[in-house]
Amino acid sequence: MPDATDIAASVRQPPSSPSEISCQAVSVTFASGTTAVDDVSLQLEAGKIHSLIGASGCGKTTLLRSIAGLQACTKGRIELSPPAISERGEIGFVFQQPSLLPWLTTVENVMLPLELLGAYSRDERRKRATEILHSVRLADAADRMPNQLSGGMKMRVSIARALITRPSVLLLDEPFAALDDLLREQLGQLLRSLWNQYQFTAVLVTHNIAESILLSHQIVLMHDGKVQQIITNSLPEPRVRSIRTSPEFGRFYGQVSDQLRATADWESSDLDSNARNNGPQDNDELNNTGETFQ
Repeated sequence: MPDATDIAASVRQPPSSPSEISCQAVSVTFASGTTAVDDVSLQLEAGKIHSLIGASGCGKTTLLRSIAGLQACTKGRIELSPPAISERGEIGFVFQQPSLLPWLTTVENVMLPLELLGAYSRDERRKRATEILHSVRLADAADRMPNQLSGGMKMRVSIARALITRPSVLLLDEPFAALDDLLREQLGQLLRSLWNQYQFTAVLVTHNIAESILLSHQIVLMHDGKVQQIITNSLPEPRVRSIRTSPEFGRFYGQVSDQLRATADWESSDLDSNARNNGPQDNDELNNTGETFQ
């Protein structure tokens, strides 16, 4: 493990190139005997957005945690090239819940990783945090406390906090699952915008088929701890909102949905319950907080 001096020095360097992720015969078996990830070999191209999708319990979050170094592999190995180390801030992780510290302001929550790494002066940390809050469209909320933020705003703070160290890899574990459809779509488009700006490799765990299609370059279908199929997303760029109503989107949605059902022994699940209706829903939170993205 790198020492504190090495960590602080590495964060001060220009951001590294996005990393390729190579999973080589990876298995994860828990003490209970349950195998969550079973002999997974997978190449995730550098500088692209990849989604892991499948029914609950298929192993996608465990695989994501293994890529982050938060869960040890029982067998096999995971390599990142160029190398990226969580302790140096080179891997960012966005959890399902924002988990902001309630006694810190928005900007202080975003500054926290740099403070823990011992990187930069406090003034420089605040400057960098303010810049990234501008990128996630929360510059005006820098001095608010977490209890003054809506759910969508908290998640944007969480994303900003994960990006403050300029990671080469960003891992996201269903970050938009608790949000309504319209806000979920808007934050997905924000993620795409941040990817264009910062050029990281991203791996997104989701149950939502439409979300995986809109955001990802590659869709990895998982079932029972195994990778069942890898689908390259050939929909045109940029992935603007109007593409959801296109015949191409509808056909590709059907292809992904059919492949998922073909690899699992079920007729219906929670997998696409949030994505069946591709049109936006009423958004009380947006109406109440003014969280509209332009």
